[in-house]
Amino acid sequence: MGPDGSNILESAGVSAAHVTVRAMRAEDAAAWDEFVFATPSATFFHRAGWQSVIERAFGHRTHYLLAESAGAIAGVLPLTEVKSRLFGHSLVSNVFCVYGGIAASNDAARAALDQAAQQLARDLNVGHLEYRQLQSSHADWPKQDLYFTFRKAIDPDPEANMLAIPRKQRAMVRKGIKNGLVSELDPAVDRFFKLFADNVKRHGTPALPKRYFALLREVFGADCEVLAVLHQGEVISSVLSFYFRDEVLPYYAGDREDARHLAANDFKYWELMRRACERGYRIFDYGRSKRGTGQFDFKKNWGFEPQQLHYEYFLVNAPRVPEHNPANPKYRLFIEMWKRLPTPVANALGPHIVKNLG
Repeated sequence: MGPDGSNILESAGVSAAHVTVRAMRAEDAAAWDEFVFATPSATFFHRAGWQSVIERAFGHRTHYLLAESAGAIAGVLPLTEVKSRLFGHSLVSNVFCVYGGIAASNDAARAALDQAAQQLARDLNVGHLEYRQLQSSHADWPKQDLYFTFRKAIDPDPEANMLAIPRKQRAMVRKGIKNGLVSELDPAVDRFFKLFADNVKRHGTPALPKRYFALLREVFGADCEVLAVLHQGEVISSVLSFYFRDEVLPYYAGDREDARHLAANDFKYWELMRRACERGYRIFDYGRSKRGTGQFDFKKNWGFEPQQLHYEYFLVNAPRVPEHNPANPKYRLFIEMWKRLPTPVANALGPHIVKNLG
């Protein structure tokens, strides 16, 4: 595949009737997004803007492929190439995103993109190609079954949503209200990032760079929003969310250590839900969690049912599916060491590590 947008199928020796596959060009971005918004299988993470965010924040090489039929886009596949001495060489759809894979309007476009991606993986000589999907597309490929997502319809009436929260969790929301917590939209990412970076360090995980969050706001504009929770005028909890079609997706969050006893976390998500339903959004996507974690249980306690995510791998040079996640026992010592680092040191080193994990 070349950056000139040449036909990937032809260069790979693959034919697909009436379908051509090529690289996305800058002038294709608007049409790409129009297709994404109109295609049910596409997600927020298929949007063209991720290419700019990933390249500018992390310096990774991207390969955004589109399939054309009769002069119109019939499918898209955002791919990111990650090269790391520690974590190997991979082609992923898509890094820093919980969903990805092929979004297509017909089977021919889907098959053409799939063939092109596999050929690209071979040409780049990667360890593996990874699709992160809501639905399985290759039952015969190796997979990871670690991750689940939590999605639920919300009612146009805020009170109906409050009553739909199971009793114990609803009591926590009301506790936050009684504690005088209030929410406000935050025009910048500074207060959010301070909470986020401190939060992930307490869990022994490197933080993403502050620049990444600023770029998300810059590129996605009103579709990327930060909601802050305040107690006595100070921000104690915050969440960065995405908006897509009729969905709201809380994606990154952080809390001060003393926020828990004030029920700030429960109040935060209630406020996000309340504001979203009042603005006409109808789906609340709580995002990805691993079974057996506190996050998984928290989302279930809100009345959300887990839905298996399908992370499938086409192995090129890798002997097995990678396990680059905190659940891997080999990272236990690193996690405990990271918790003890001074915050300025962790924030300086973290982006250089986490950029290759995606």
